[in-house]
Amino acid sequence: MKNLFTLFAVLVLTTISTVQGQTSIWSIDSRAEVLKGDSQGVSIESNGTISIAPRLSRMFETGQPFVWSGVIDAGGNVYLGTGGDGRVFKITPAGTGSLFTDLAELNVSALAIGRNGELYAATSPDGKVYRIDAGGKADVYFEPKEKYIWSLAVMADGSLAVGTGESGKIYRVRAAGALPAAALMFDTSETHIISLAADQKGNLFAGTDPNGLVIRFGPDGRPFALIDSPLREIHEVSVGPDGSIYALAIAESVANAPTPSATPAGNSVSVDKPNPAQAEAPPKSRYDLSAAKSAVYRIYADGANDVIWSSPTVTGFSIYAHQTGNGVLIGTSEKGRIYSVRNDGSETLVSQSDAGQVSTIFSTGSNLYAASSNQGILFKIGPEPVAEGRYESPILDARSSASWGRIWWRSAGSVVLETRSGNTELPNETWSSWETVRTEGSSSRVPSPISRFLQWRATLKGATPRPTLNEVNVAFLGRNIAPEVLSITMLPPNVGLIANPPMQIDPNIELSGIDPAVFGIPVQQVPPRRAYQRGAAAFQWLAEDRNGDKLVYDIYFKEAADRDYKLLKANIADNFYSLDGQSLADGRYTIKIVARDSVTNPASLALSGERVSDAFTIDNTQPSVLVSGQPQVAGDLARIVFLASDRASYVSRAEYSIDGGTWLTVFPDDGIADGPDERFTVEVPIRPGNESSVTLRVYDSNGNAGSARATVRKP
Repeated sequence: MKNLFTLFAVLVLTTISTVQGQTSIWSIDSRAEVLKGDSQGVSIESNGTISIAPRLSRMFETGQPFVWSGVIDAGGNVYLGTGGDGRVFKITPAGTGSLFTDLAELNVSALAIGRNGELYAATSPDGKVYRIDAGGKADVYFEPKEKYIWSLAVMADGSLAVGTGESGKIYRVRAAGALPAAALMFDTSETHIISLAADQKGNLFAGTDPNGLVIRFGPDGRPFALIDSPLREIHEVSVGPDGSIYALAIAESVANAPTPSATPAGNSVSVDKPNPAQAEAPPKSRYDLSAAKSAVYRIYADGANDVIWSSPTVTGFSIYAHQTGNGVLIGTSEKGRIYSVRNDGSETLVSQSDAGQVSTIFSTGSNLYAASSNQGILFKIGPEPVAEGRYESPILDARSSASWGRIWWRSAGSVVLETRSGNTELPNETWSSWETVRTEGSSSRVPSPISRFLQWRATLKGATPRPTLNEVNVAFLGRNIAPEVLSITMLPPNVGLIANPPMQIDPNIELSGIDPAVFGIPVQQVPPRRAYQRGAAAFQWLAEDRNGDKLVYDIYFKEAADRDYKLLKANIADNFYSLDGQSLADGRYTIKIVARDSVTNPASLALSGERVSDAFTIDNTQPSVLVSGQPQVAGDLARIVFLASDRASYVSRAEYSIDGGTWLTVFPDDGIADGPDERFTVEVPIRPGNESSVTLRVYDSNGNAGSARATVRKP
């Protein structure tokens, strides 16, 4: 059956039991594991603890496919710029929303609130900057004649900074109708100015693509590069209350990316016996951005910077500096998740929506909002917690039908667990219903029926005491699967296999029965070495057991004409064997390998699998070689005809020697040595009065050699 496994940070089963073939344990007890599941109304803290989340309320649905930008004014009104029809929506603090204005271009890529409460909207492609009054009337404020307008920021003096692409120019517009040449602030060497932010000191910060720069423009307008990120795009810049600047860098350019997909990532885990020789990759530092999809930098007042977060799997899509001054909120493209990252690098999954990418986050006072780019929805986050939250685990794939044992957990407050099981990869109507786990202390039996897949979910309720869930473990016993012998490979004749000394293992480990892989010791067999052995018929085989059971092998053989196989060797642990072919009569034979998992399973449950080899030849008899007739002498040449035959295999090659000299290759008269009977003609020079001895040596396909000698003389 199964080794005893436990799922650690990567949710693969790792051997920890003392005996193979026993219970397996599926454990979800770390943040990396918990994040593979789905959250509704729960937060996941930096140590993996599941707790009640702030309430995530749908305030307004735009009916548009994308929300690309959002801002909030001093009165608490939210404005959303959408994609597809170039519309701007206004949502009041009470949650009443309506179309505010409909612009001519396709996308409202950026919004900004002026010092006097006016709304600025940038459109793309081939767009303009509009100023929109309180009644929703839009007038063209600035037309830079650029392909894209990606970003807007209101500077300390009230002027409007405009970031563009594909020319990478930044404009500073002080009045309506300004000419582009007069408003040009800086022409960078970058392609796109994706993001802009301004602080109260008169500084402007620009994030670029494709070189991932953060450029600071001081009050005097002079540029200074603060960050040159290995990631290609600085997608958003946010100013913190303490003057720190936070920059979100992403590896894939949004400027050139296709429309985002709302397809969720898979969330299943499977039970596999790990390969101990392949050590698990160590976790990477957040400063290692070699494989990062996104990262967040913190830029200090003196210009120094720090990476406070990075991820090789999650793409950040928006950030918002905490008003506490301690880190940022990150909206992602993964399951609509919002993370809170503190300046020390610790992170918490704050909330998860079903609306895909979180494209923008903003707040006023205690009101925090987020908008999704996939379904055009505005959410309000908190501040009060939800009354009930739910977490669904990843789906366990036991790889065979499994009996479910006990489930146990560590929790506080009101936490209810349920399980369900089925035999399809994704849950559907054929799965069993969710069944509540009856509490017996902190553990109980899994109530779901025998099946291949299992999932659990937890429901957290109430605020006092605060409900938390720290760890869940499930015991199960997979159905035994018969081992397979996948292949048998015969080596050339006379090549034997000799076992190499095994890797030395601490005797205490061997006596304990614990899998050496737990101690980092590879458990693969040491390959045998090859050596010449007269008459050897050696073979190797490859076998597999999906349960990871230890296998032993029985070897059988029979001659082609026989009915029954005869046992050659039983209970061997190696996957190779050298047969002494000289102990068998010439003929055609086959080998049968039977693999058994009886070492790690009770006799009543042990299974076996077998495979028969291709037929091979045992040939211990040398070829017969005869001189046909008398040598014929013509001039200075003597011609000798030899006849060679082999009954068990075929003649493979021949060579001759004159008077014990060098052996010279000779082909048969038909040109190819491939049959049981071959004729060879040898012509040798001869001088008058001399006598020469000519020897022909013939080999068969099994390496046996026979010879004949002829004497020739010229009168």
